[in-house]
Amino acid sequence: MEQTQSKTIAPRDPDVVMQLSRLGSFHQSRLSFMRILLRRLEAEAWTFDRPVFDIDARGVGRAVYSAHGPERSYSLVAFANDLPPEKRSDRVIATEWDATFTLFDGIPTTADLDRLQNNVPKQEAGRVSERELSLSRANRSVRLWDYVVEKLAAGEQPDQTTVEKVGYLMRTTAVYGSGKFGAADREDTADRPEFQAPFQIEMLSVFLTRAFVMDLVEHMAQSRAPDTAVPLDPNLRRRFGMGNSTGLGMAPFLLTHPALLNSWIAAREEALARIRGLPDAHPSEVDIFRSFALRARLHAQDWYSEHPVQIAKLDALRADTAALLAHLDSVDLTADYPWNRLWLWAESALSVEGQELLASLLLEPYPHLVDGLSSCMGADETTTWRIDGAMSTDRLRTLTESIYRWALDTDWTSPEAQARVWYTSEEKLEPRLGDRFDEPVEPYEQPLCPGRDAARMYVDLCAASNTTVAGFLMHHPEHRHIVRRVQITARLPYAEIRDNTIADTVMPIDMLRLKLSFFGACHFDPRSDRWVRINMYQHAPFPHELGSRSGDDWAYPFLTGGAA
Repeated sequence: MEQTQSKTIAPRDPDVVMQLSRLGSFHQSRLSFMRILLRRLEAEAWTFDRPVFDIDARGVGRAVYSAHGPERSYSLVAFANDLPPEKRSDRVIATEWDATFTLFDGIPTTADLDRLQNNVPKQEAGRVSERELSLSRANRSVRLWDYVVEKLAAGEQPDQTTVEKVGYLMRTTAVYGSGKFGAADREDTADRPEFQAPFQIEMLSVFLTRAFVMDLVEHMAQSRAPDTAVPLDPNLRRRFGMGNSTGLGMAPFLLTHPALLNSWIAAREEALARIRGLPDAHPSEVDIFRSFALRARLHAQDWYSEHPVQIAKLDALRADTAALLAHLDSVDLTADYPWNRLWLWAESALSVEGQELLASLLLEPYPHLVDGLSSCMGADETTTWRIDGAMSTDRLRTLTESIYRWALDTDWTSPEAQARVWYTSEEKLEPRLGDRFDEPVEPYEQPLCPGRDAARMYVDLCAASNTTVAGFLMHHPEHRHIVRRVQITARLPYAEIRDNTIADTVMPIDMLRLKLSFFGACHFDPRSDRWVRINMYQHAPFPHELGSRSGDDWAYPFLTGGAA
C-alpha cells in the first residue's frame, strides 16, 4: 500500500549516537558496503569466470578470477603458497603468507602474471603498478582447513557445528588500496559507477578471494584422494565466510576522515528516522521484519567469542533477541507509528547492543526507503578542509561548547583522562597506542584526541577578545586542527566521536567494530582491546550463484537453510 509520512522523526542526537560504547555495538545493515556491492553486481548482471587455476597438489600456484561488468572487467590474481606452520602469523610484521592477492584493472596477460608473481607474494617488500587496485594476503585457519580437506577427501561433509565455531577457512591480515605500494590512487577510479560507494574495490577483492579459498580447499581434497573426494554441499559451502584480523591501524581512520564518518552515520540515521516516521506498516512488511528478527536470533546464537567484554555483550544480545521476539508476539505493528513505538520500547527494554541490532533490522523491509542512501555515503574531505577565518571567536566558542561539552567537563589533568598516546611505529609506519606514563612515547603523539585539544583551545578562546578566527589563529596557530574540526562538525553533526580517545578506559575495538560494521562484517571476536577477528560474506552467494540467489538477502542465516 502507498505509505506517506505525516510526522517527522528527527535523526538521533549525535551526543547519543557518537559515544564509543554505542558505535562499538553497530551491526551490518542494508547500507553496509558488501551488500551495496552485491546488489549492484546482481542488478547489472555481472558475470564471472576463472581463466587461470594453475595450482598443484600441495596447494601452490596461481589463479585468476575475473568479474565482467557493463563497462569494465576486474581480475583477482591469487598466489597460493605452502607455508610452514612456524612462519604463519596474523601480525602485520609477517613476511610470508598462505596466499597473496591483487585486484587487477582488466584482464591480466601472462606477462602481467609473471610480473605480479615476482612482487605480490612479497607484499610490502614488492611493488605493484597503477594497473593494480588492491594488495592483500591471507592465512589458513589451520585446524579447520585440515579438517575440511580430510573430510572432503574421504567423501564426507564437514560437521556444520565445527564449521560454525570458526566460520572461515582463511583470514586476511590486510587489504590495502588507495595507492599503497604503487597501486592505483583512489582518484583514478573514484568516478567509476561501481566504485562510487566507499571501499568497493576492497569489497570486490574479498568477494573474489572467498571464491578462490573455497575452490582451493576442494582442489586440495580432490588432489589428495581423486577417487573418493567430494565437493562441499552448496548450503554448507555458503556458511564459510572470509575471515579477517584487524588491529589498531584501522582506528585512526575514523578520526582523520570526519566528513566520511559523517556520511556513513548520517545515512544510517536518516534511514532509521524515515522508518520510525512511517504512520503504518503493511502486514507483508511486518512479516519480513519478524522473519529477520528470528534470523537475527540464529545469528546471535552462532556468534562465538572468548573475550570477556564480547562474551558479556553476546549474553545481552541473546537476551535482547529473546525479549524482542516475545514483545513482537504481543504488539500491533500495523498502525499508530508502529516502528517508532517499537523503537521507544527498545530504548528502555534492550541493551545498547540490542538497540543497534534493532536499528539494522528495521531497515530490512524497506529497500525503497533505504538503498538510495548508499549514494550519499562517500565524501570529498578536501571540500571541508578550508577554515572559515571570518567566523567570530564568539561563534567558535558557542560551537565548541555545544559539540564538546563532554570534553569541557573532563578533568584533563587527571592521569586517567590522558593515559594513552597514539603514535606511529617507525618499523611499519602503523598506528600504535602506548601508555603515556609508562613508555617514552609522548614526544611522538599524534593529534588523535579532539576532545582534549578542544578543551585546550577553549581556554585560550575564553581569554581572547572577540575577534575573528583568523585573528585568533594568528596568535594560536597550534589550534588550527581543532578549529577545523569544530567548523566541520558544525556542518556535519556526525563527524566527531564524542568520547575520550586517550582515556585509560578507551577500547580501540569500539572504533574497529564501527568501521567493520559498515564494511558488512559480522561475528566480531576481539582478541584483546586492540585487535579483532571478523567474518565477511558469511552466507553470501558465490560469484557463480549471483542471479539465482539474492545478492542482498544473505547477511543473516536462513531459517530453513533455503534460498532467499
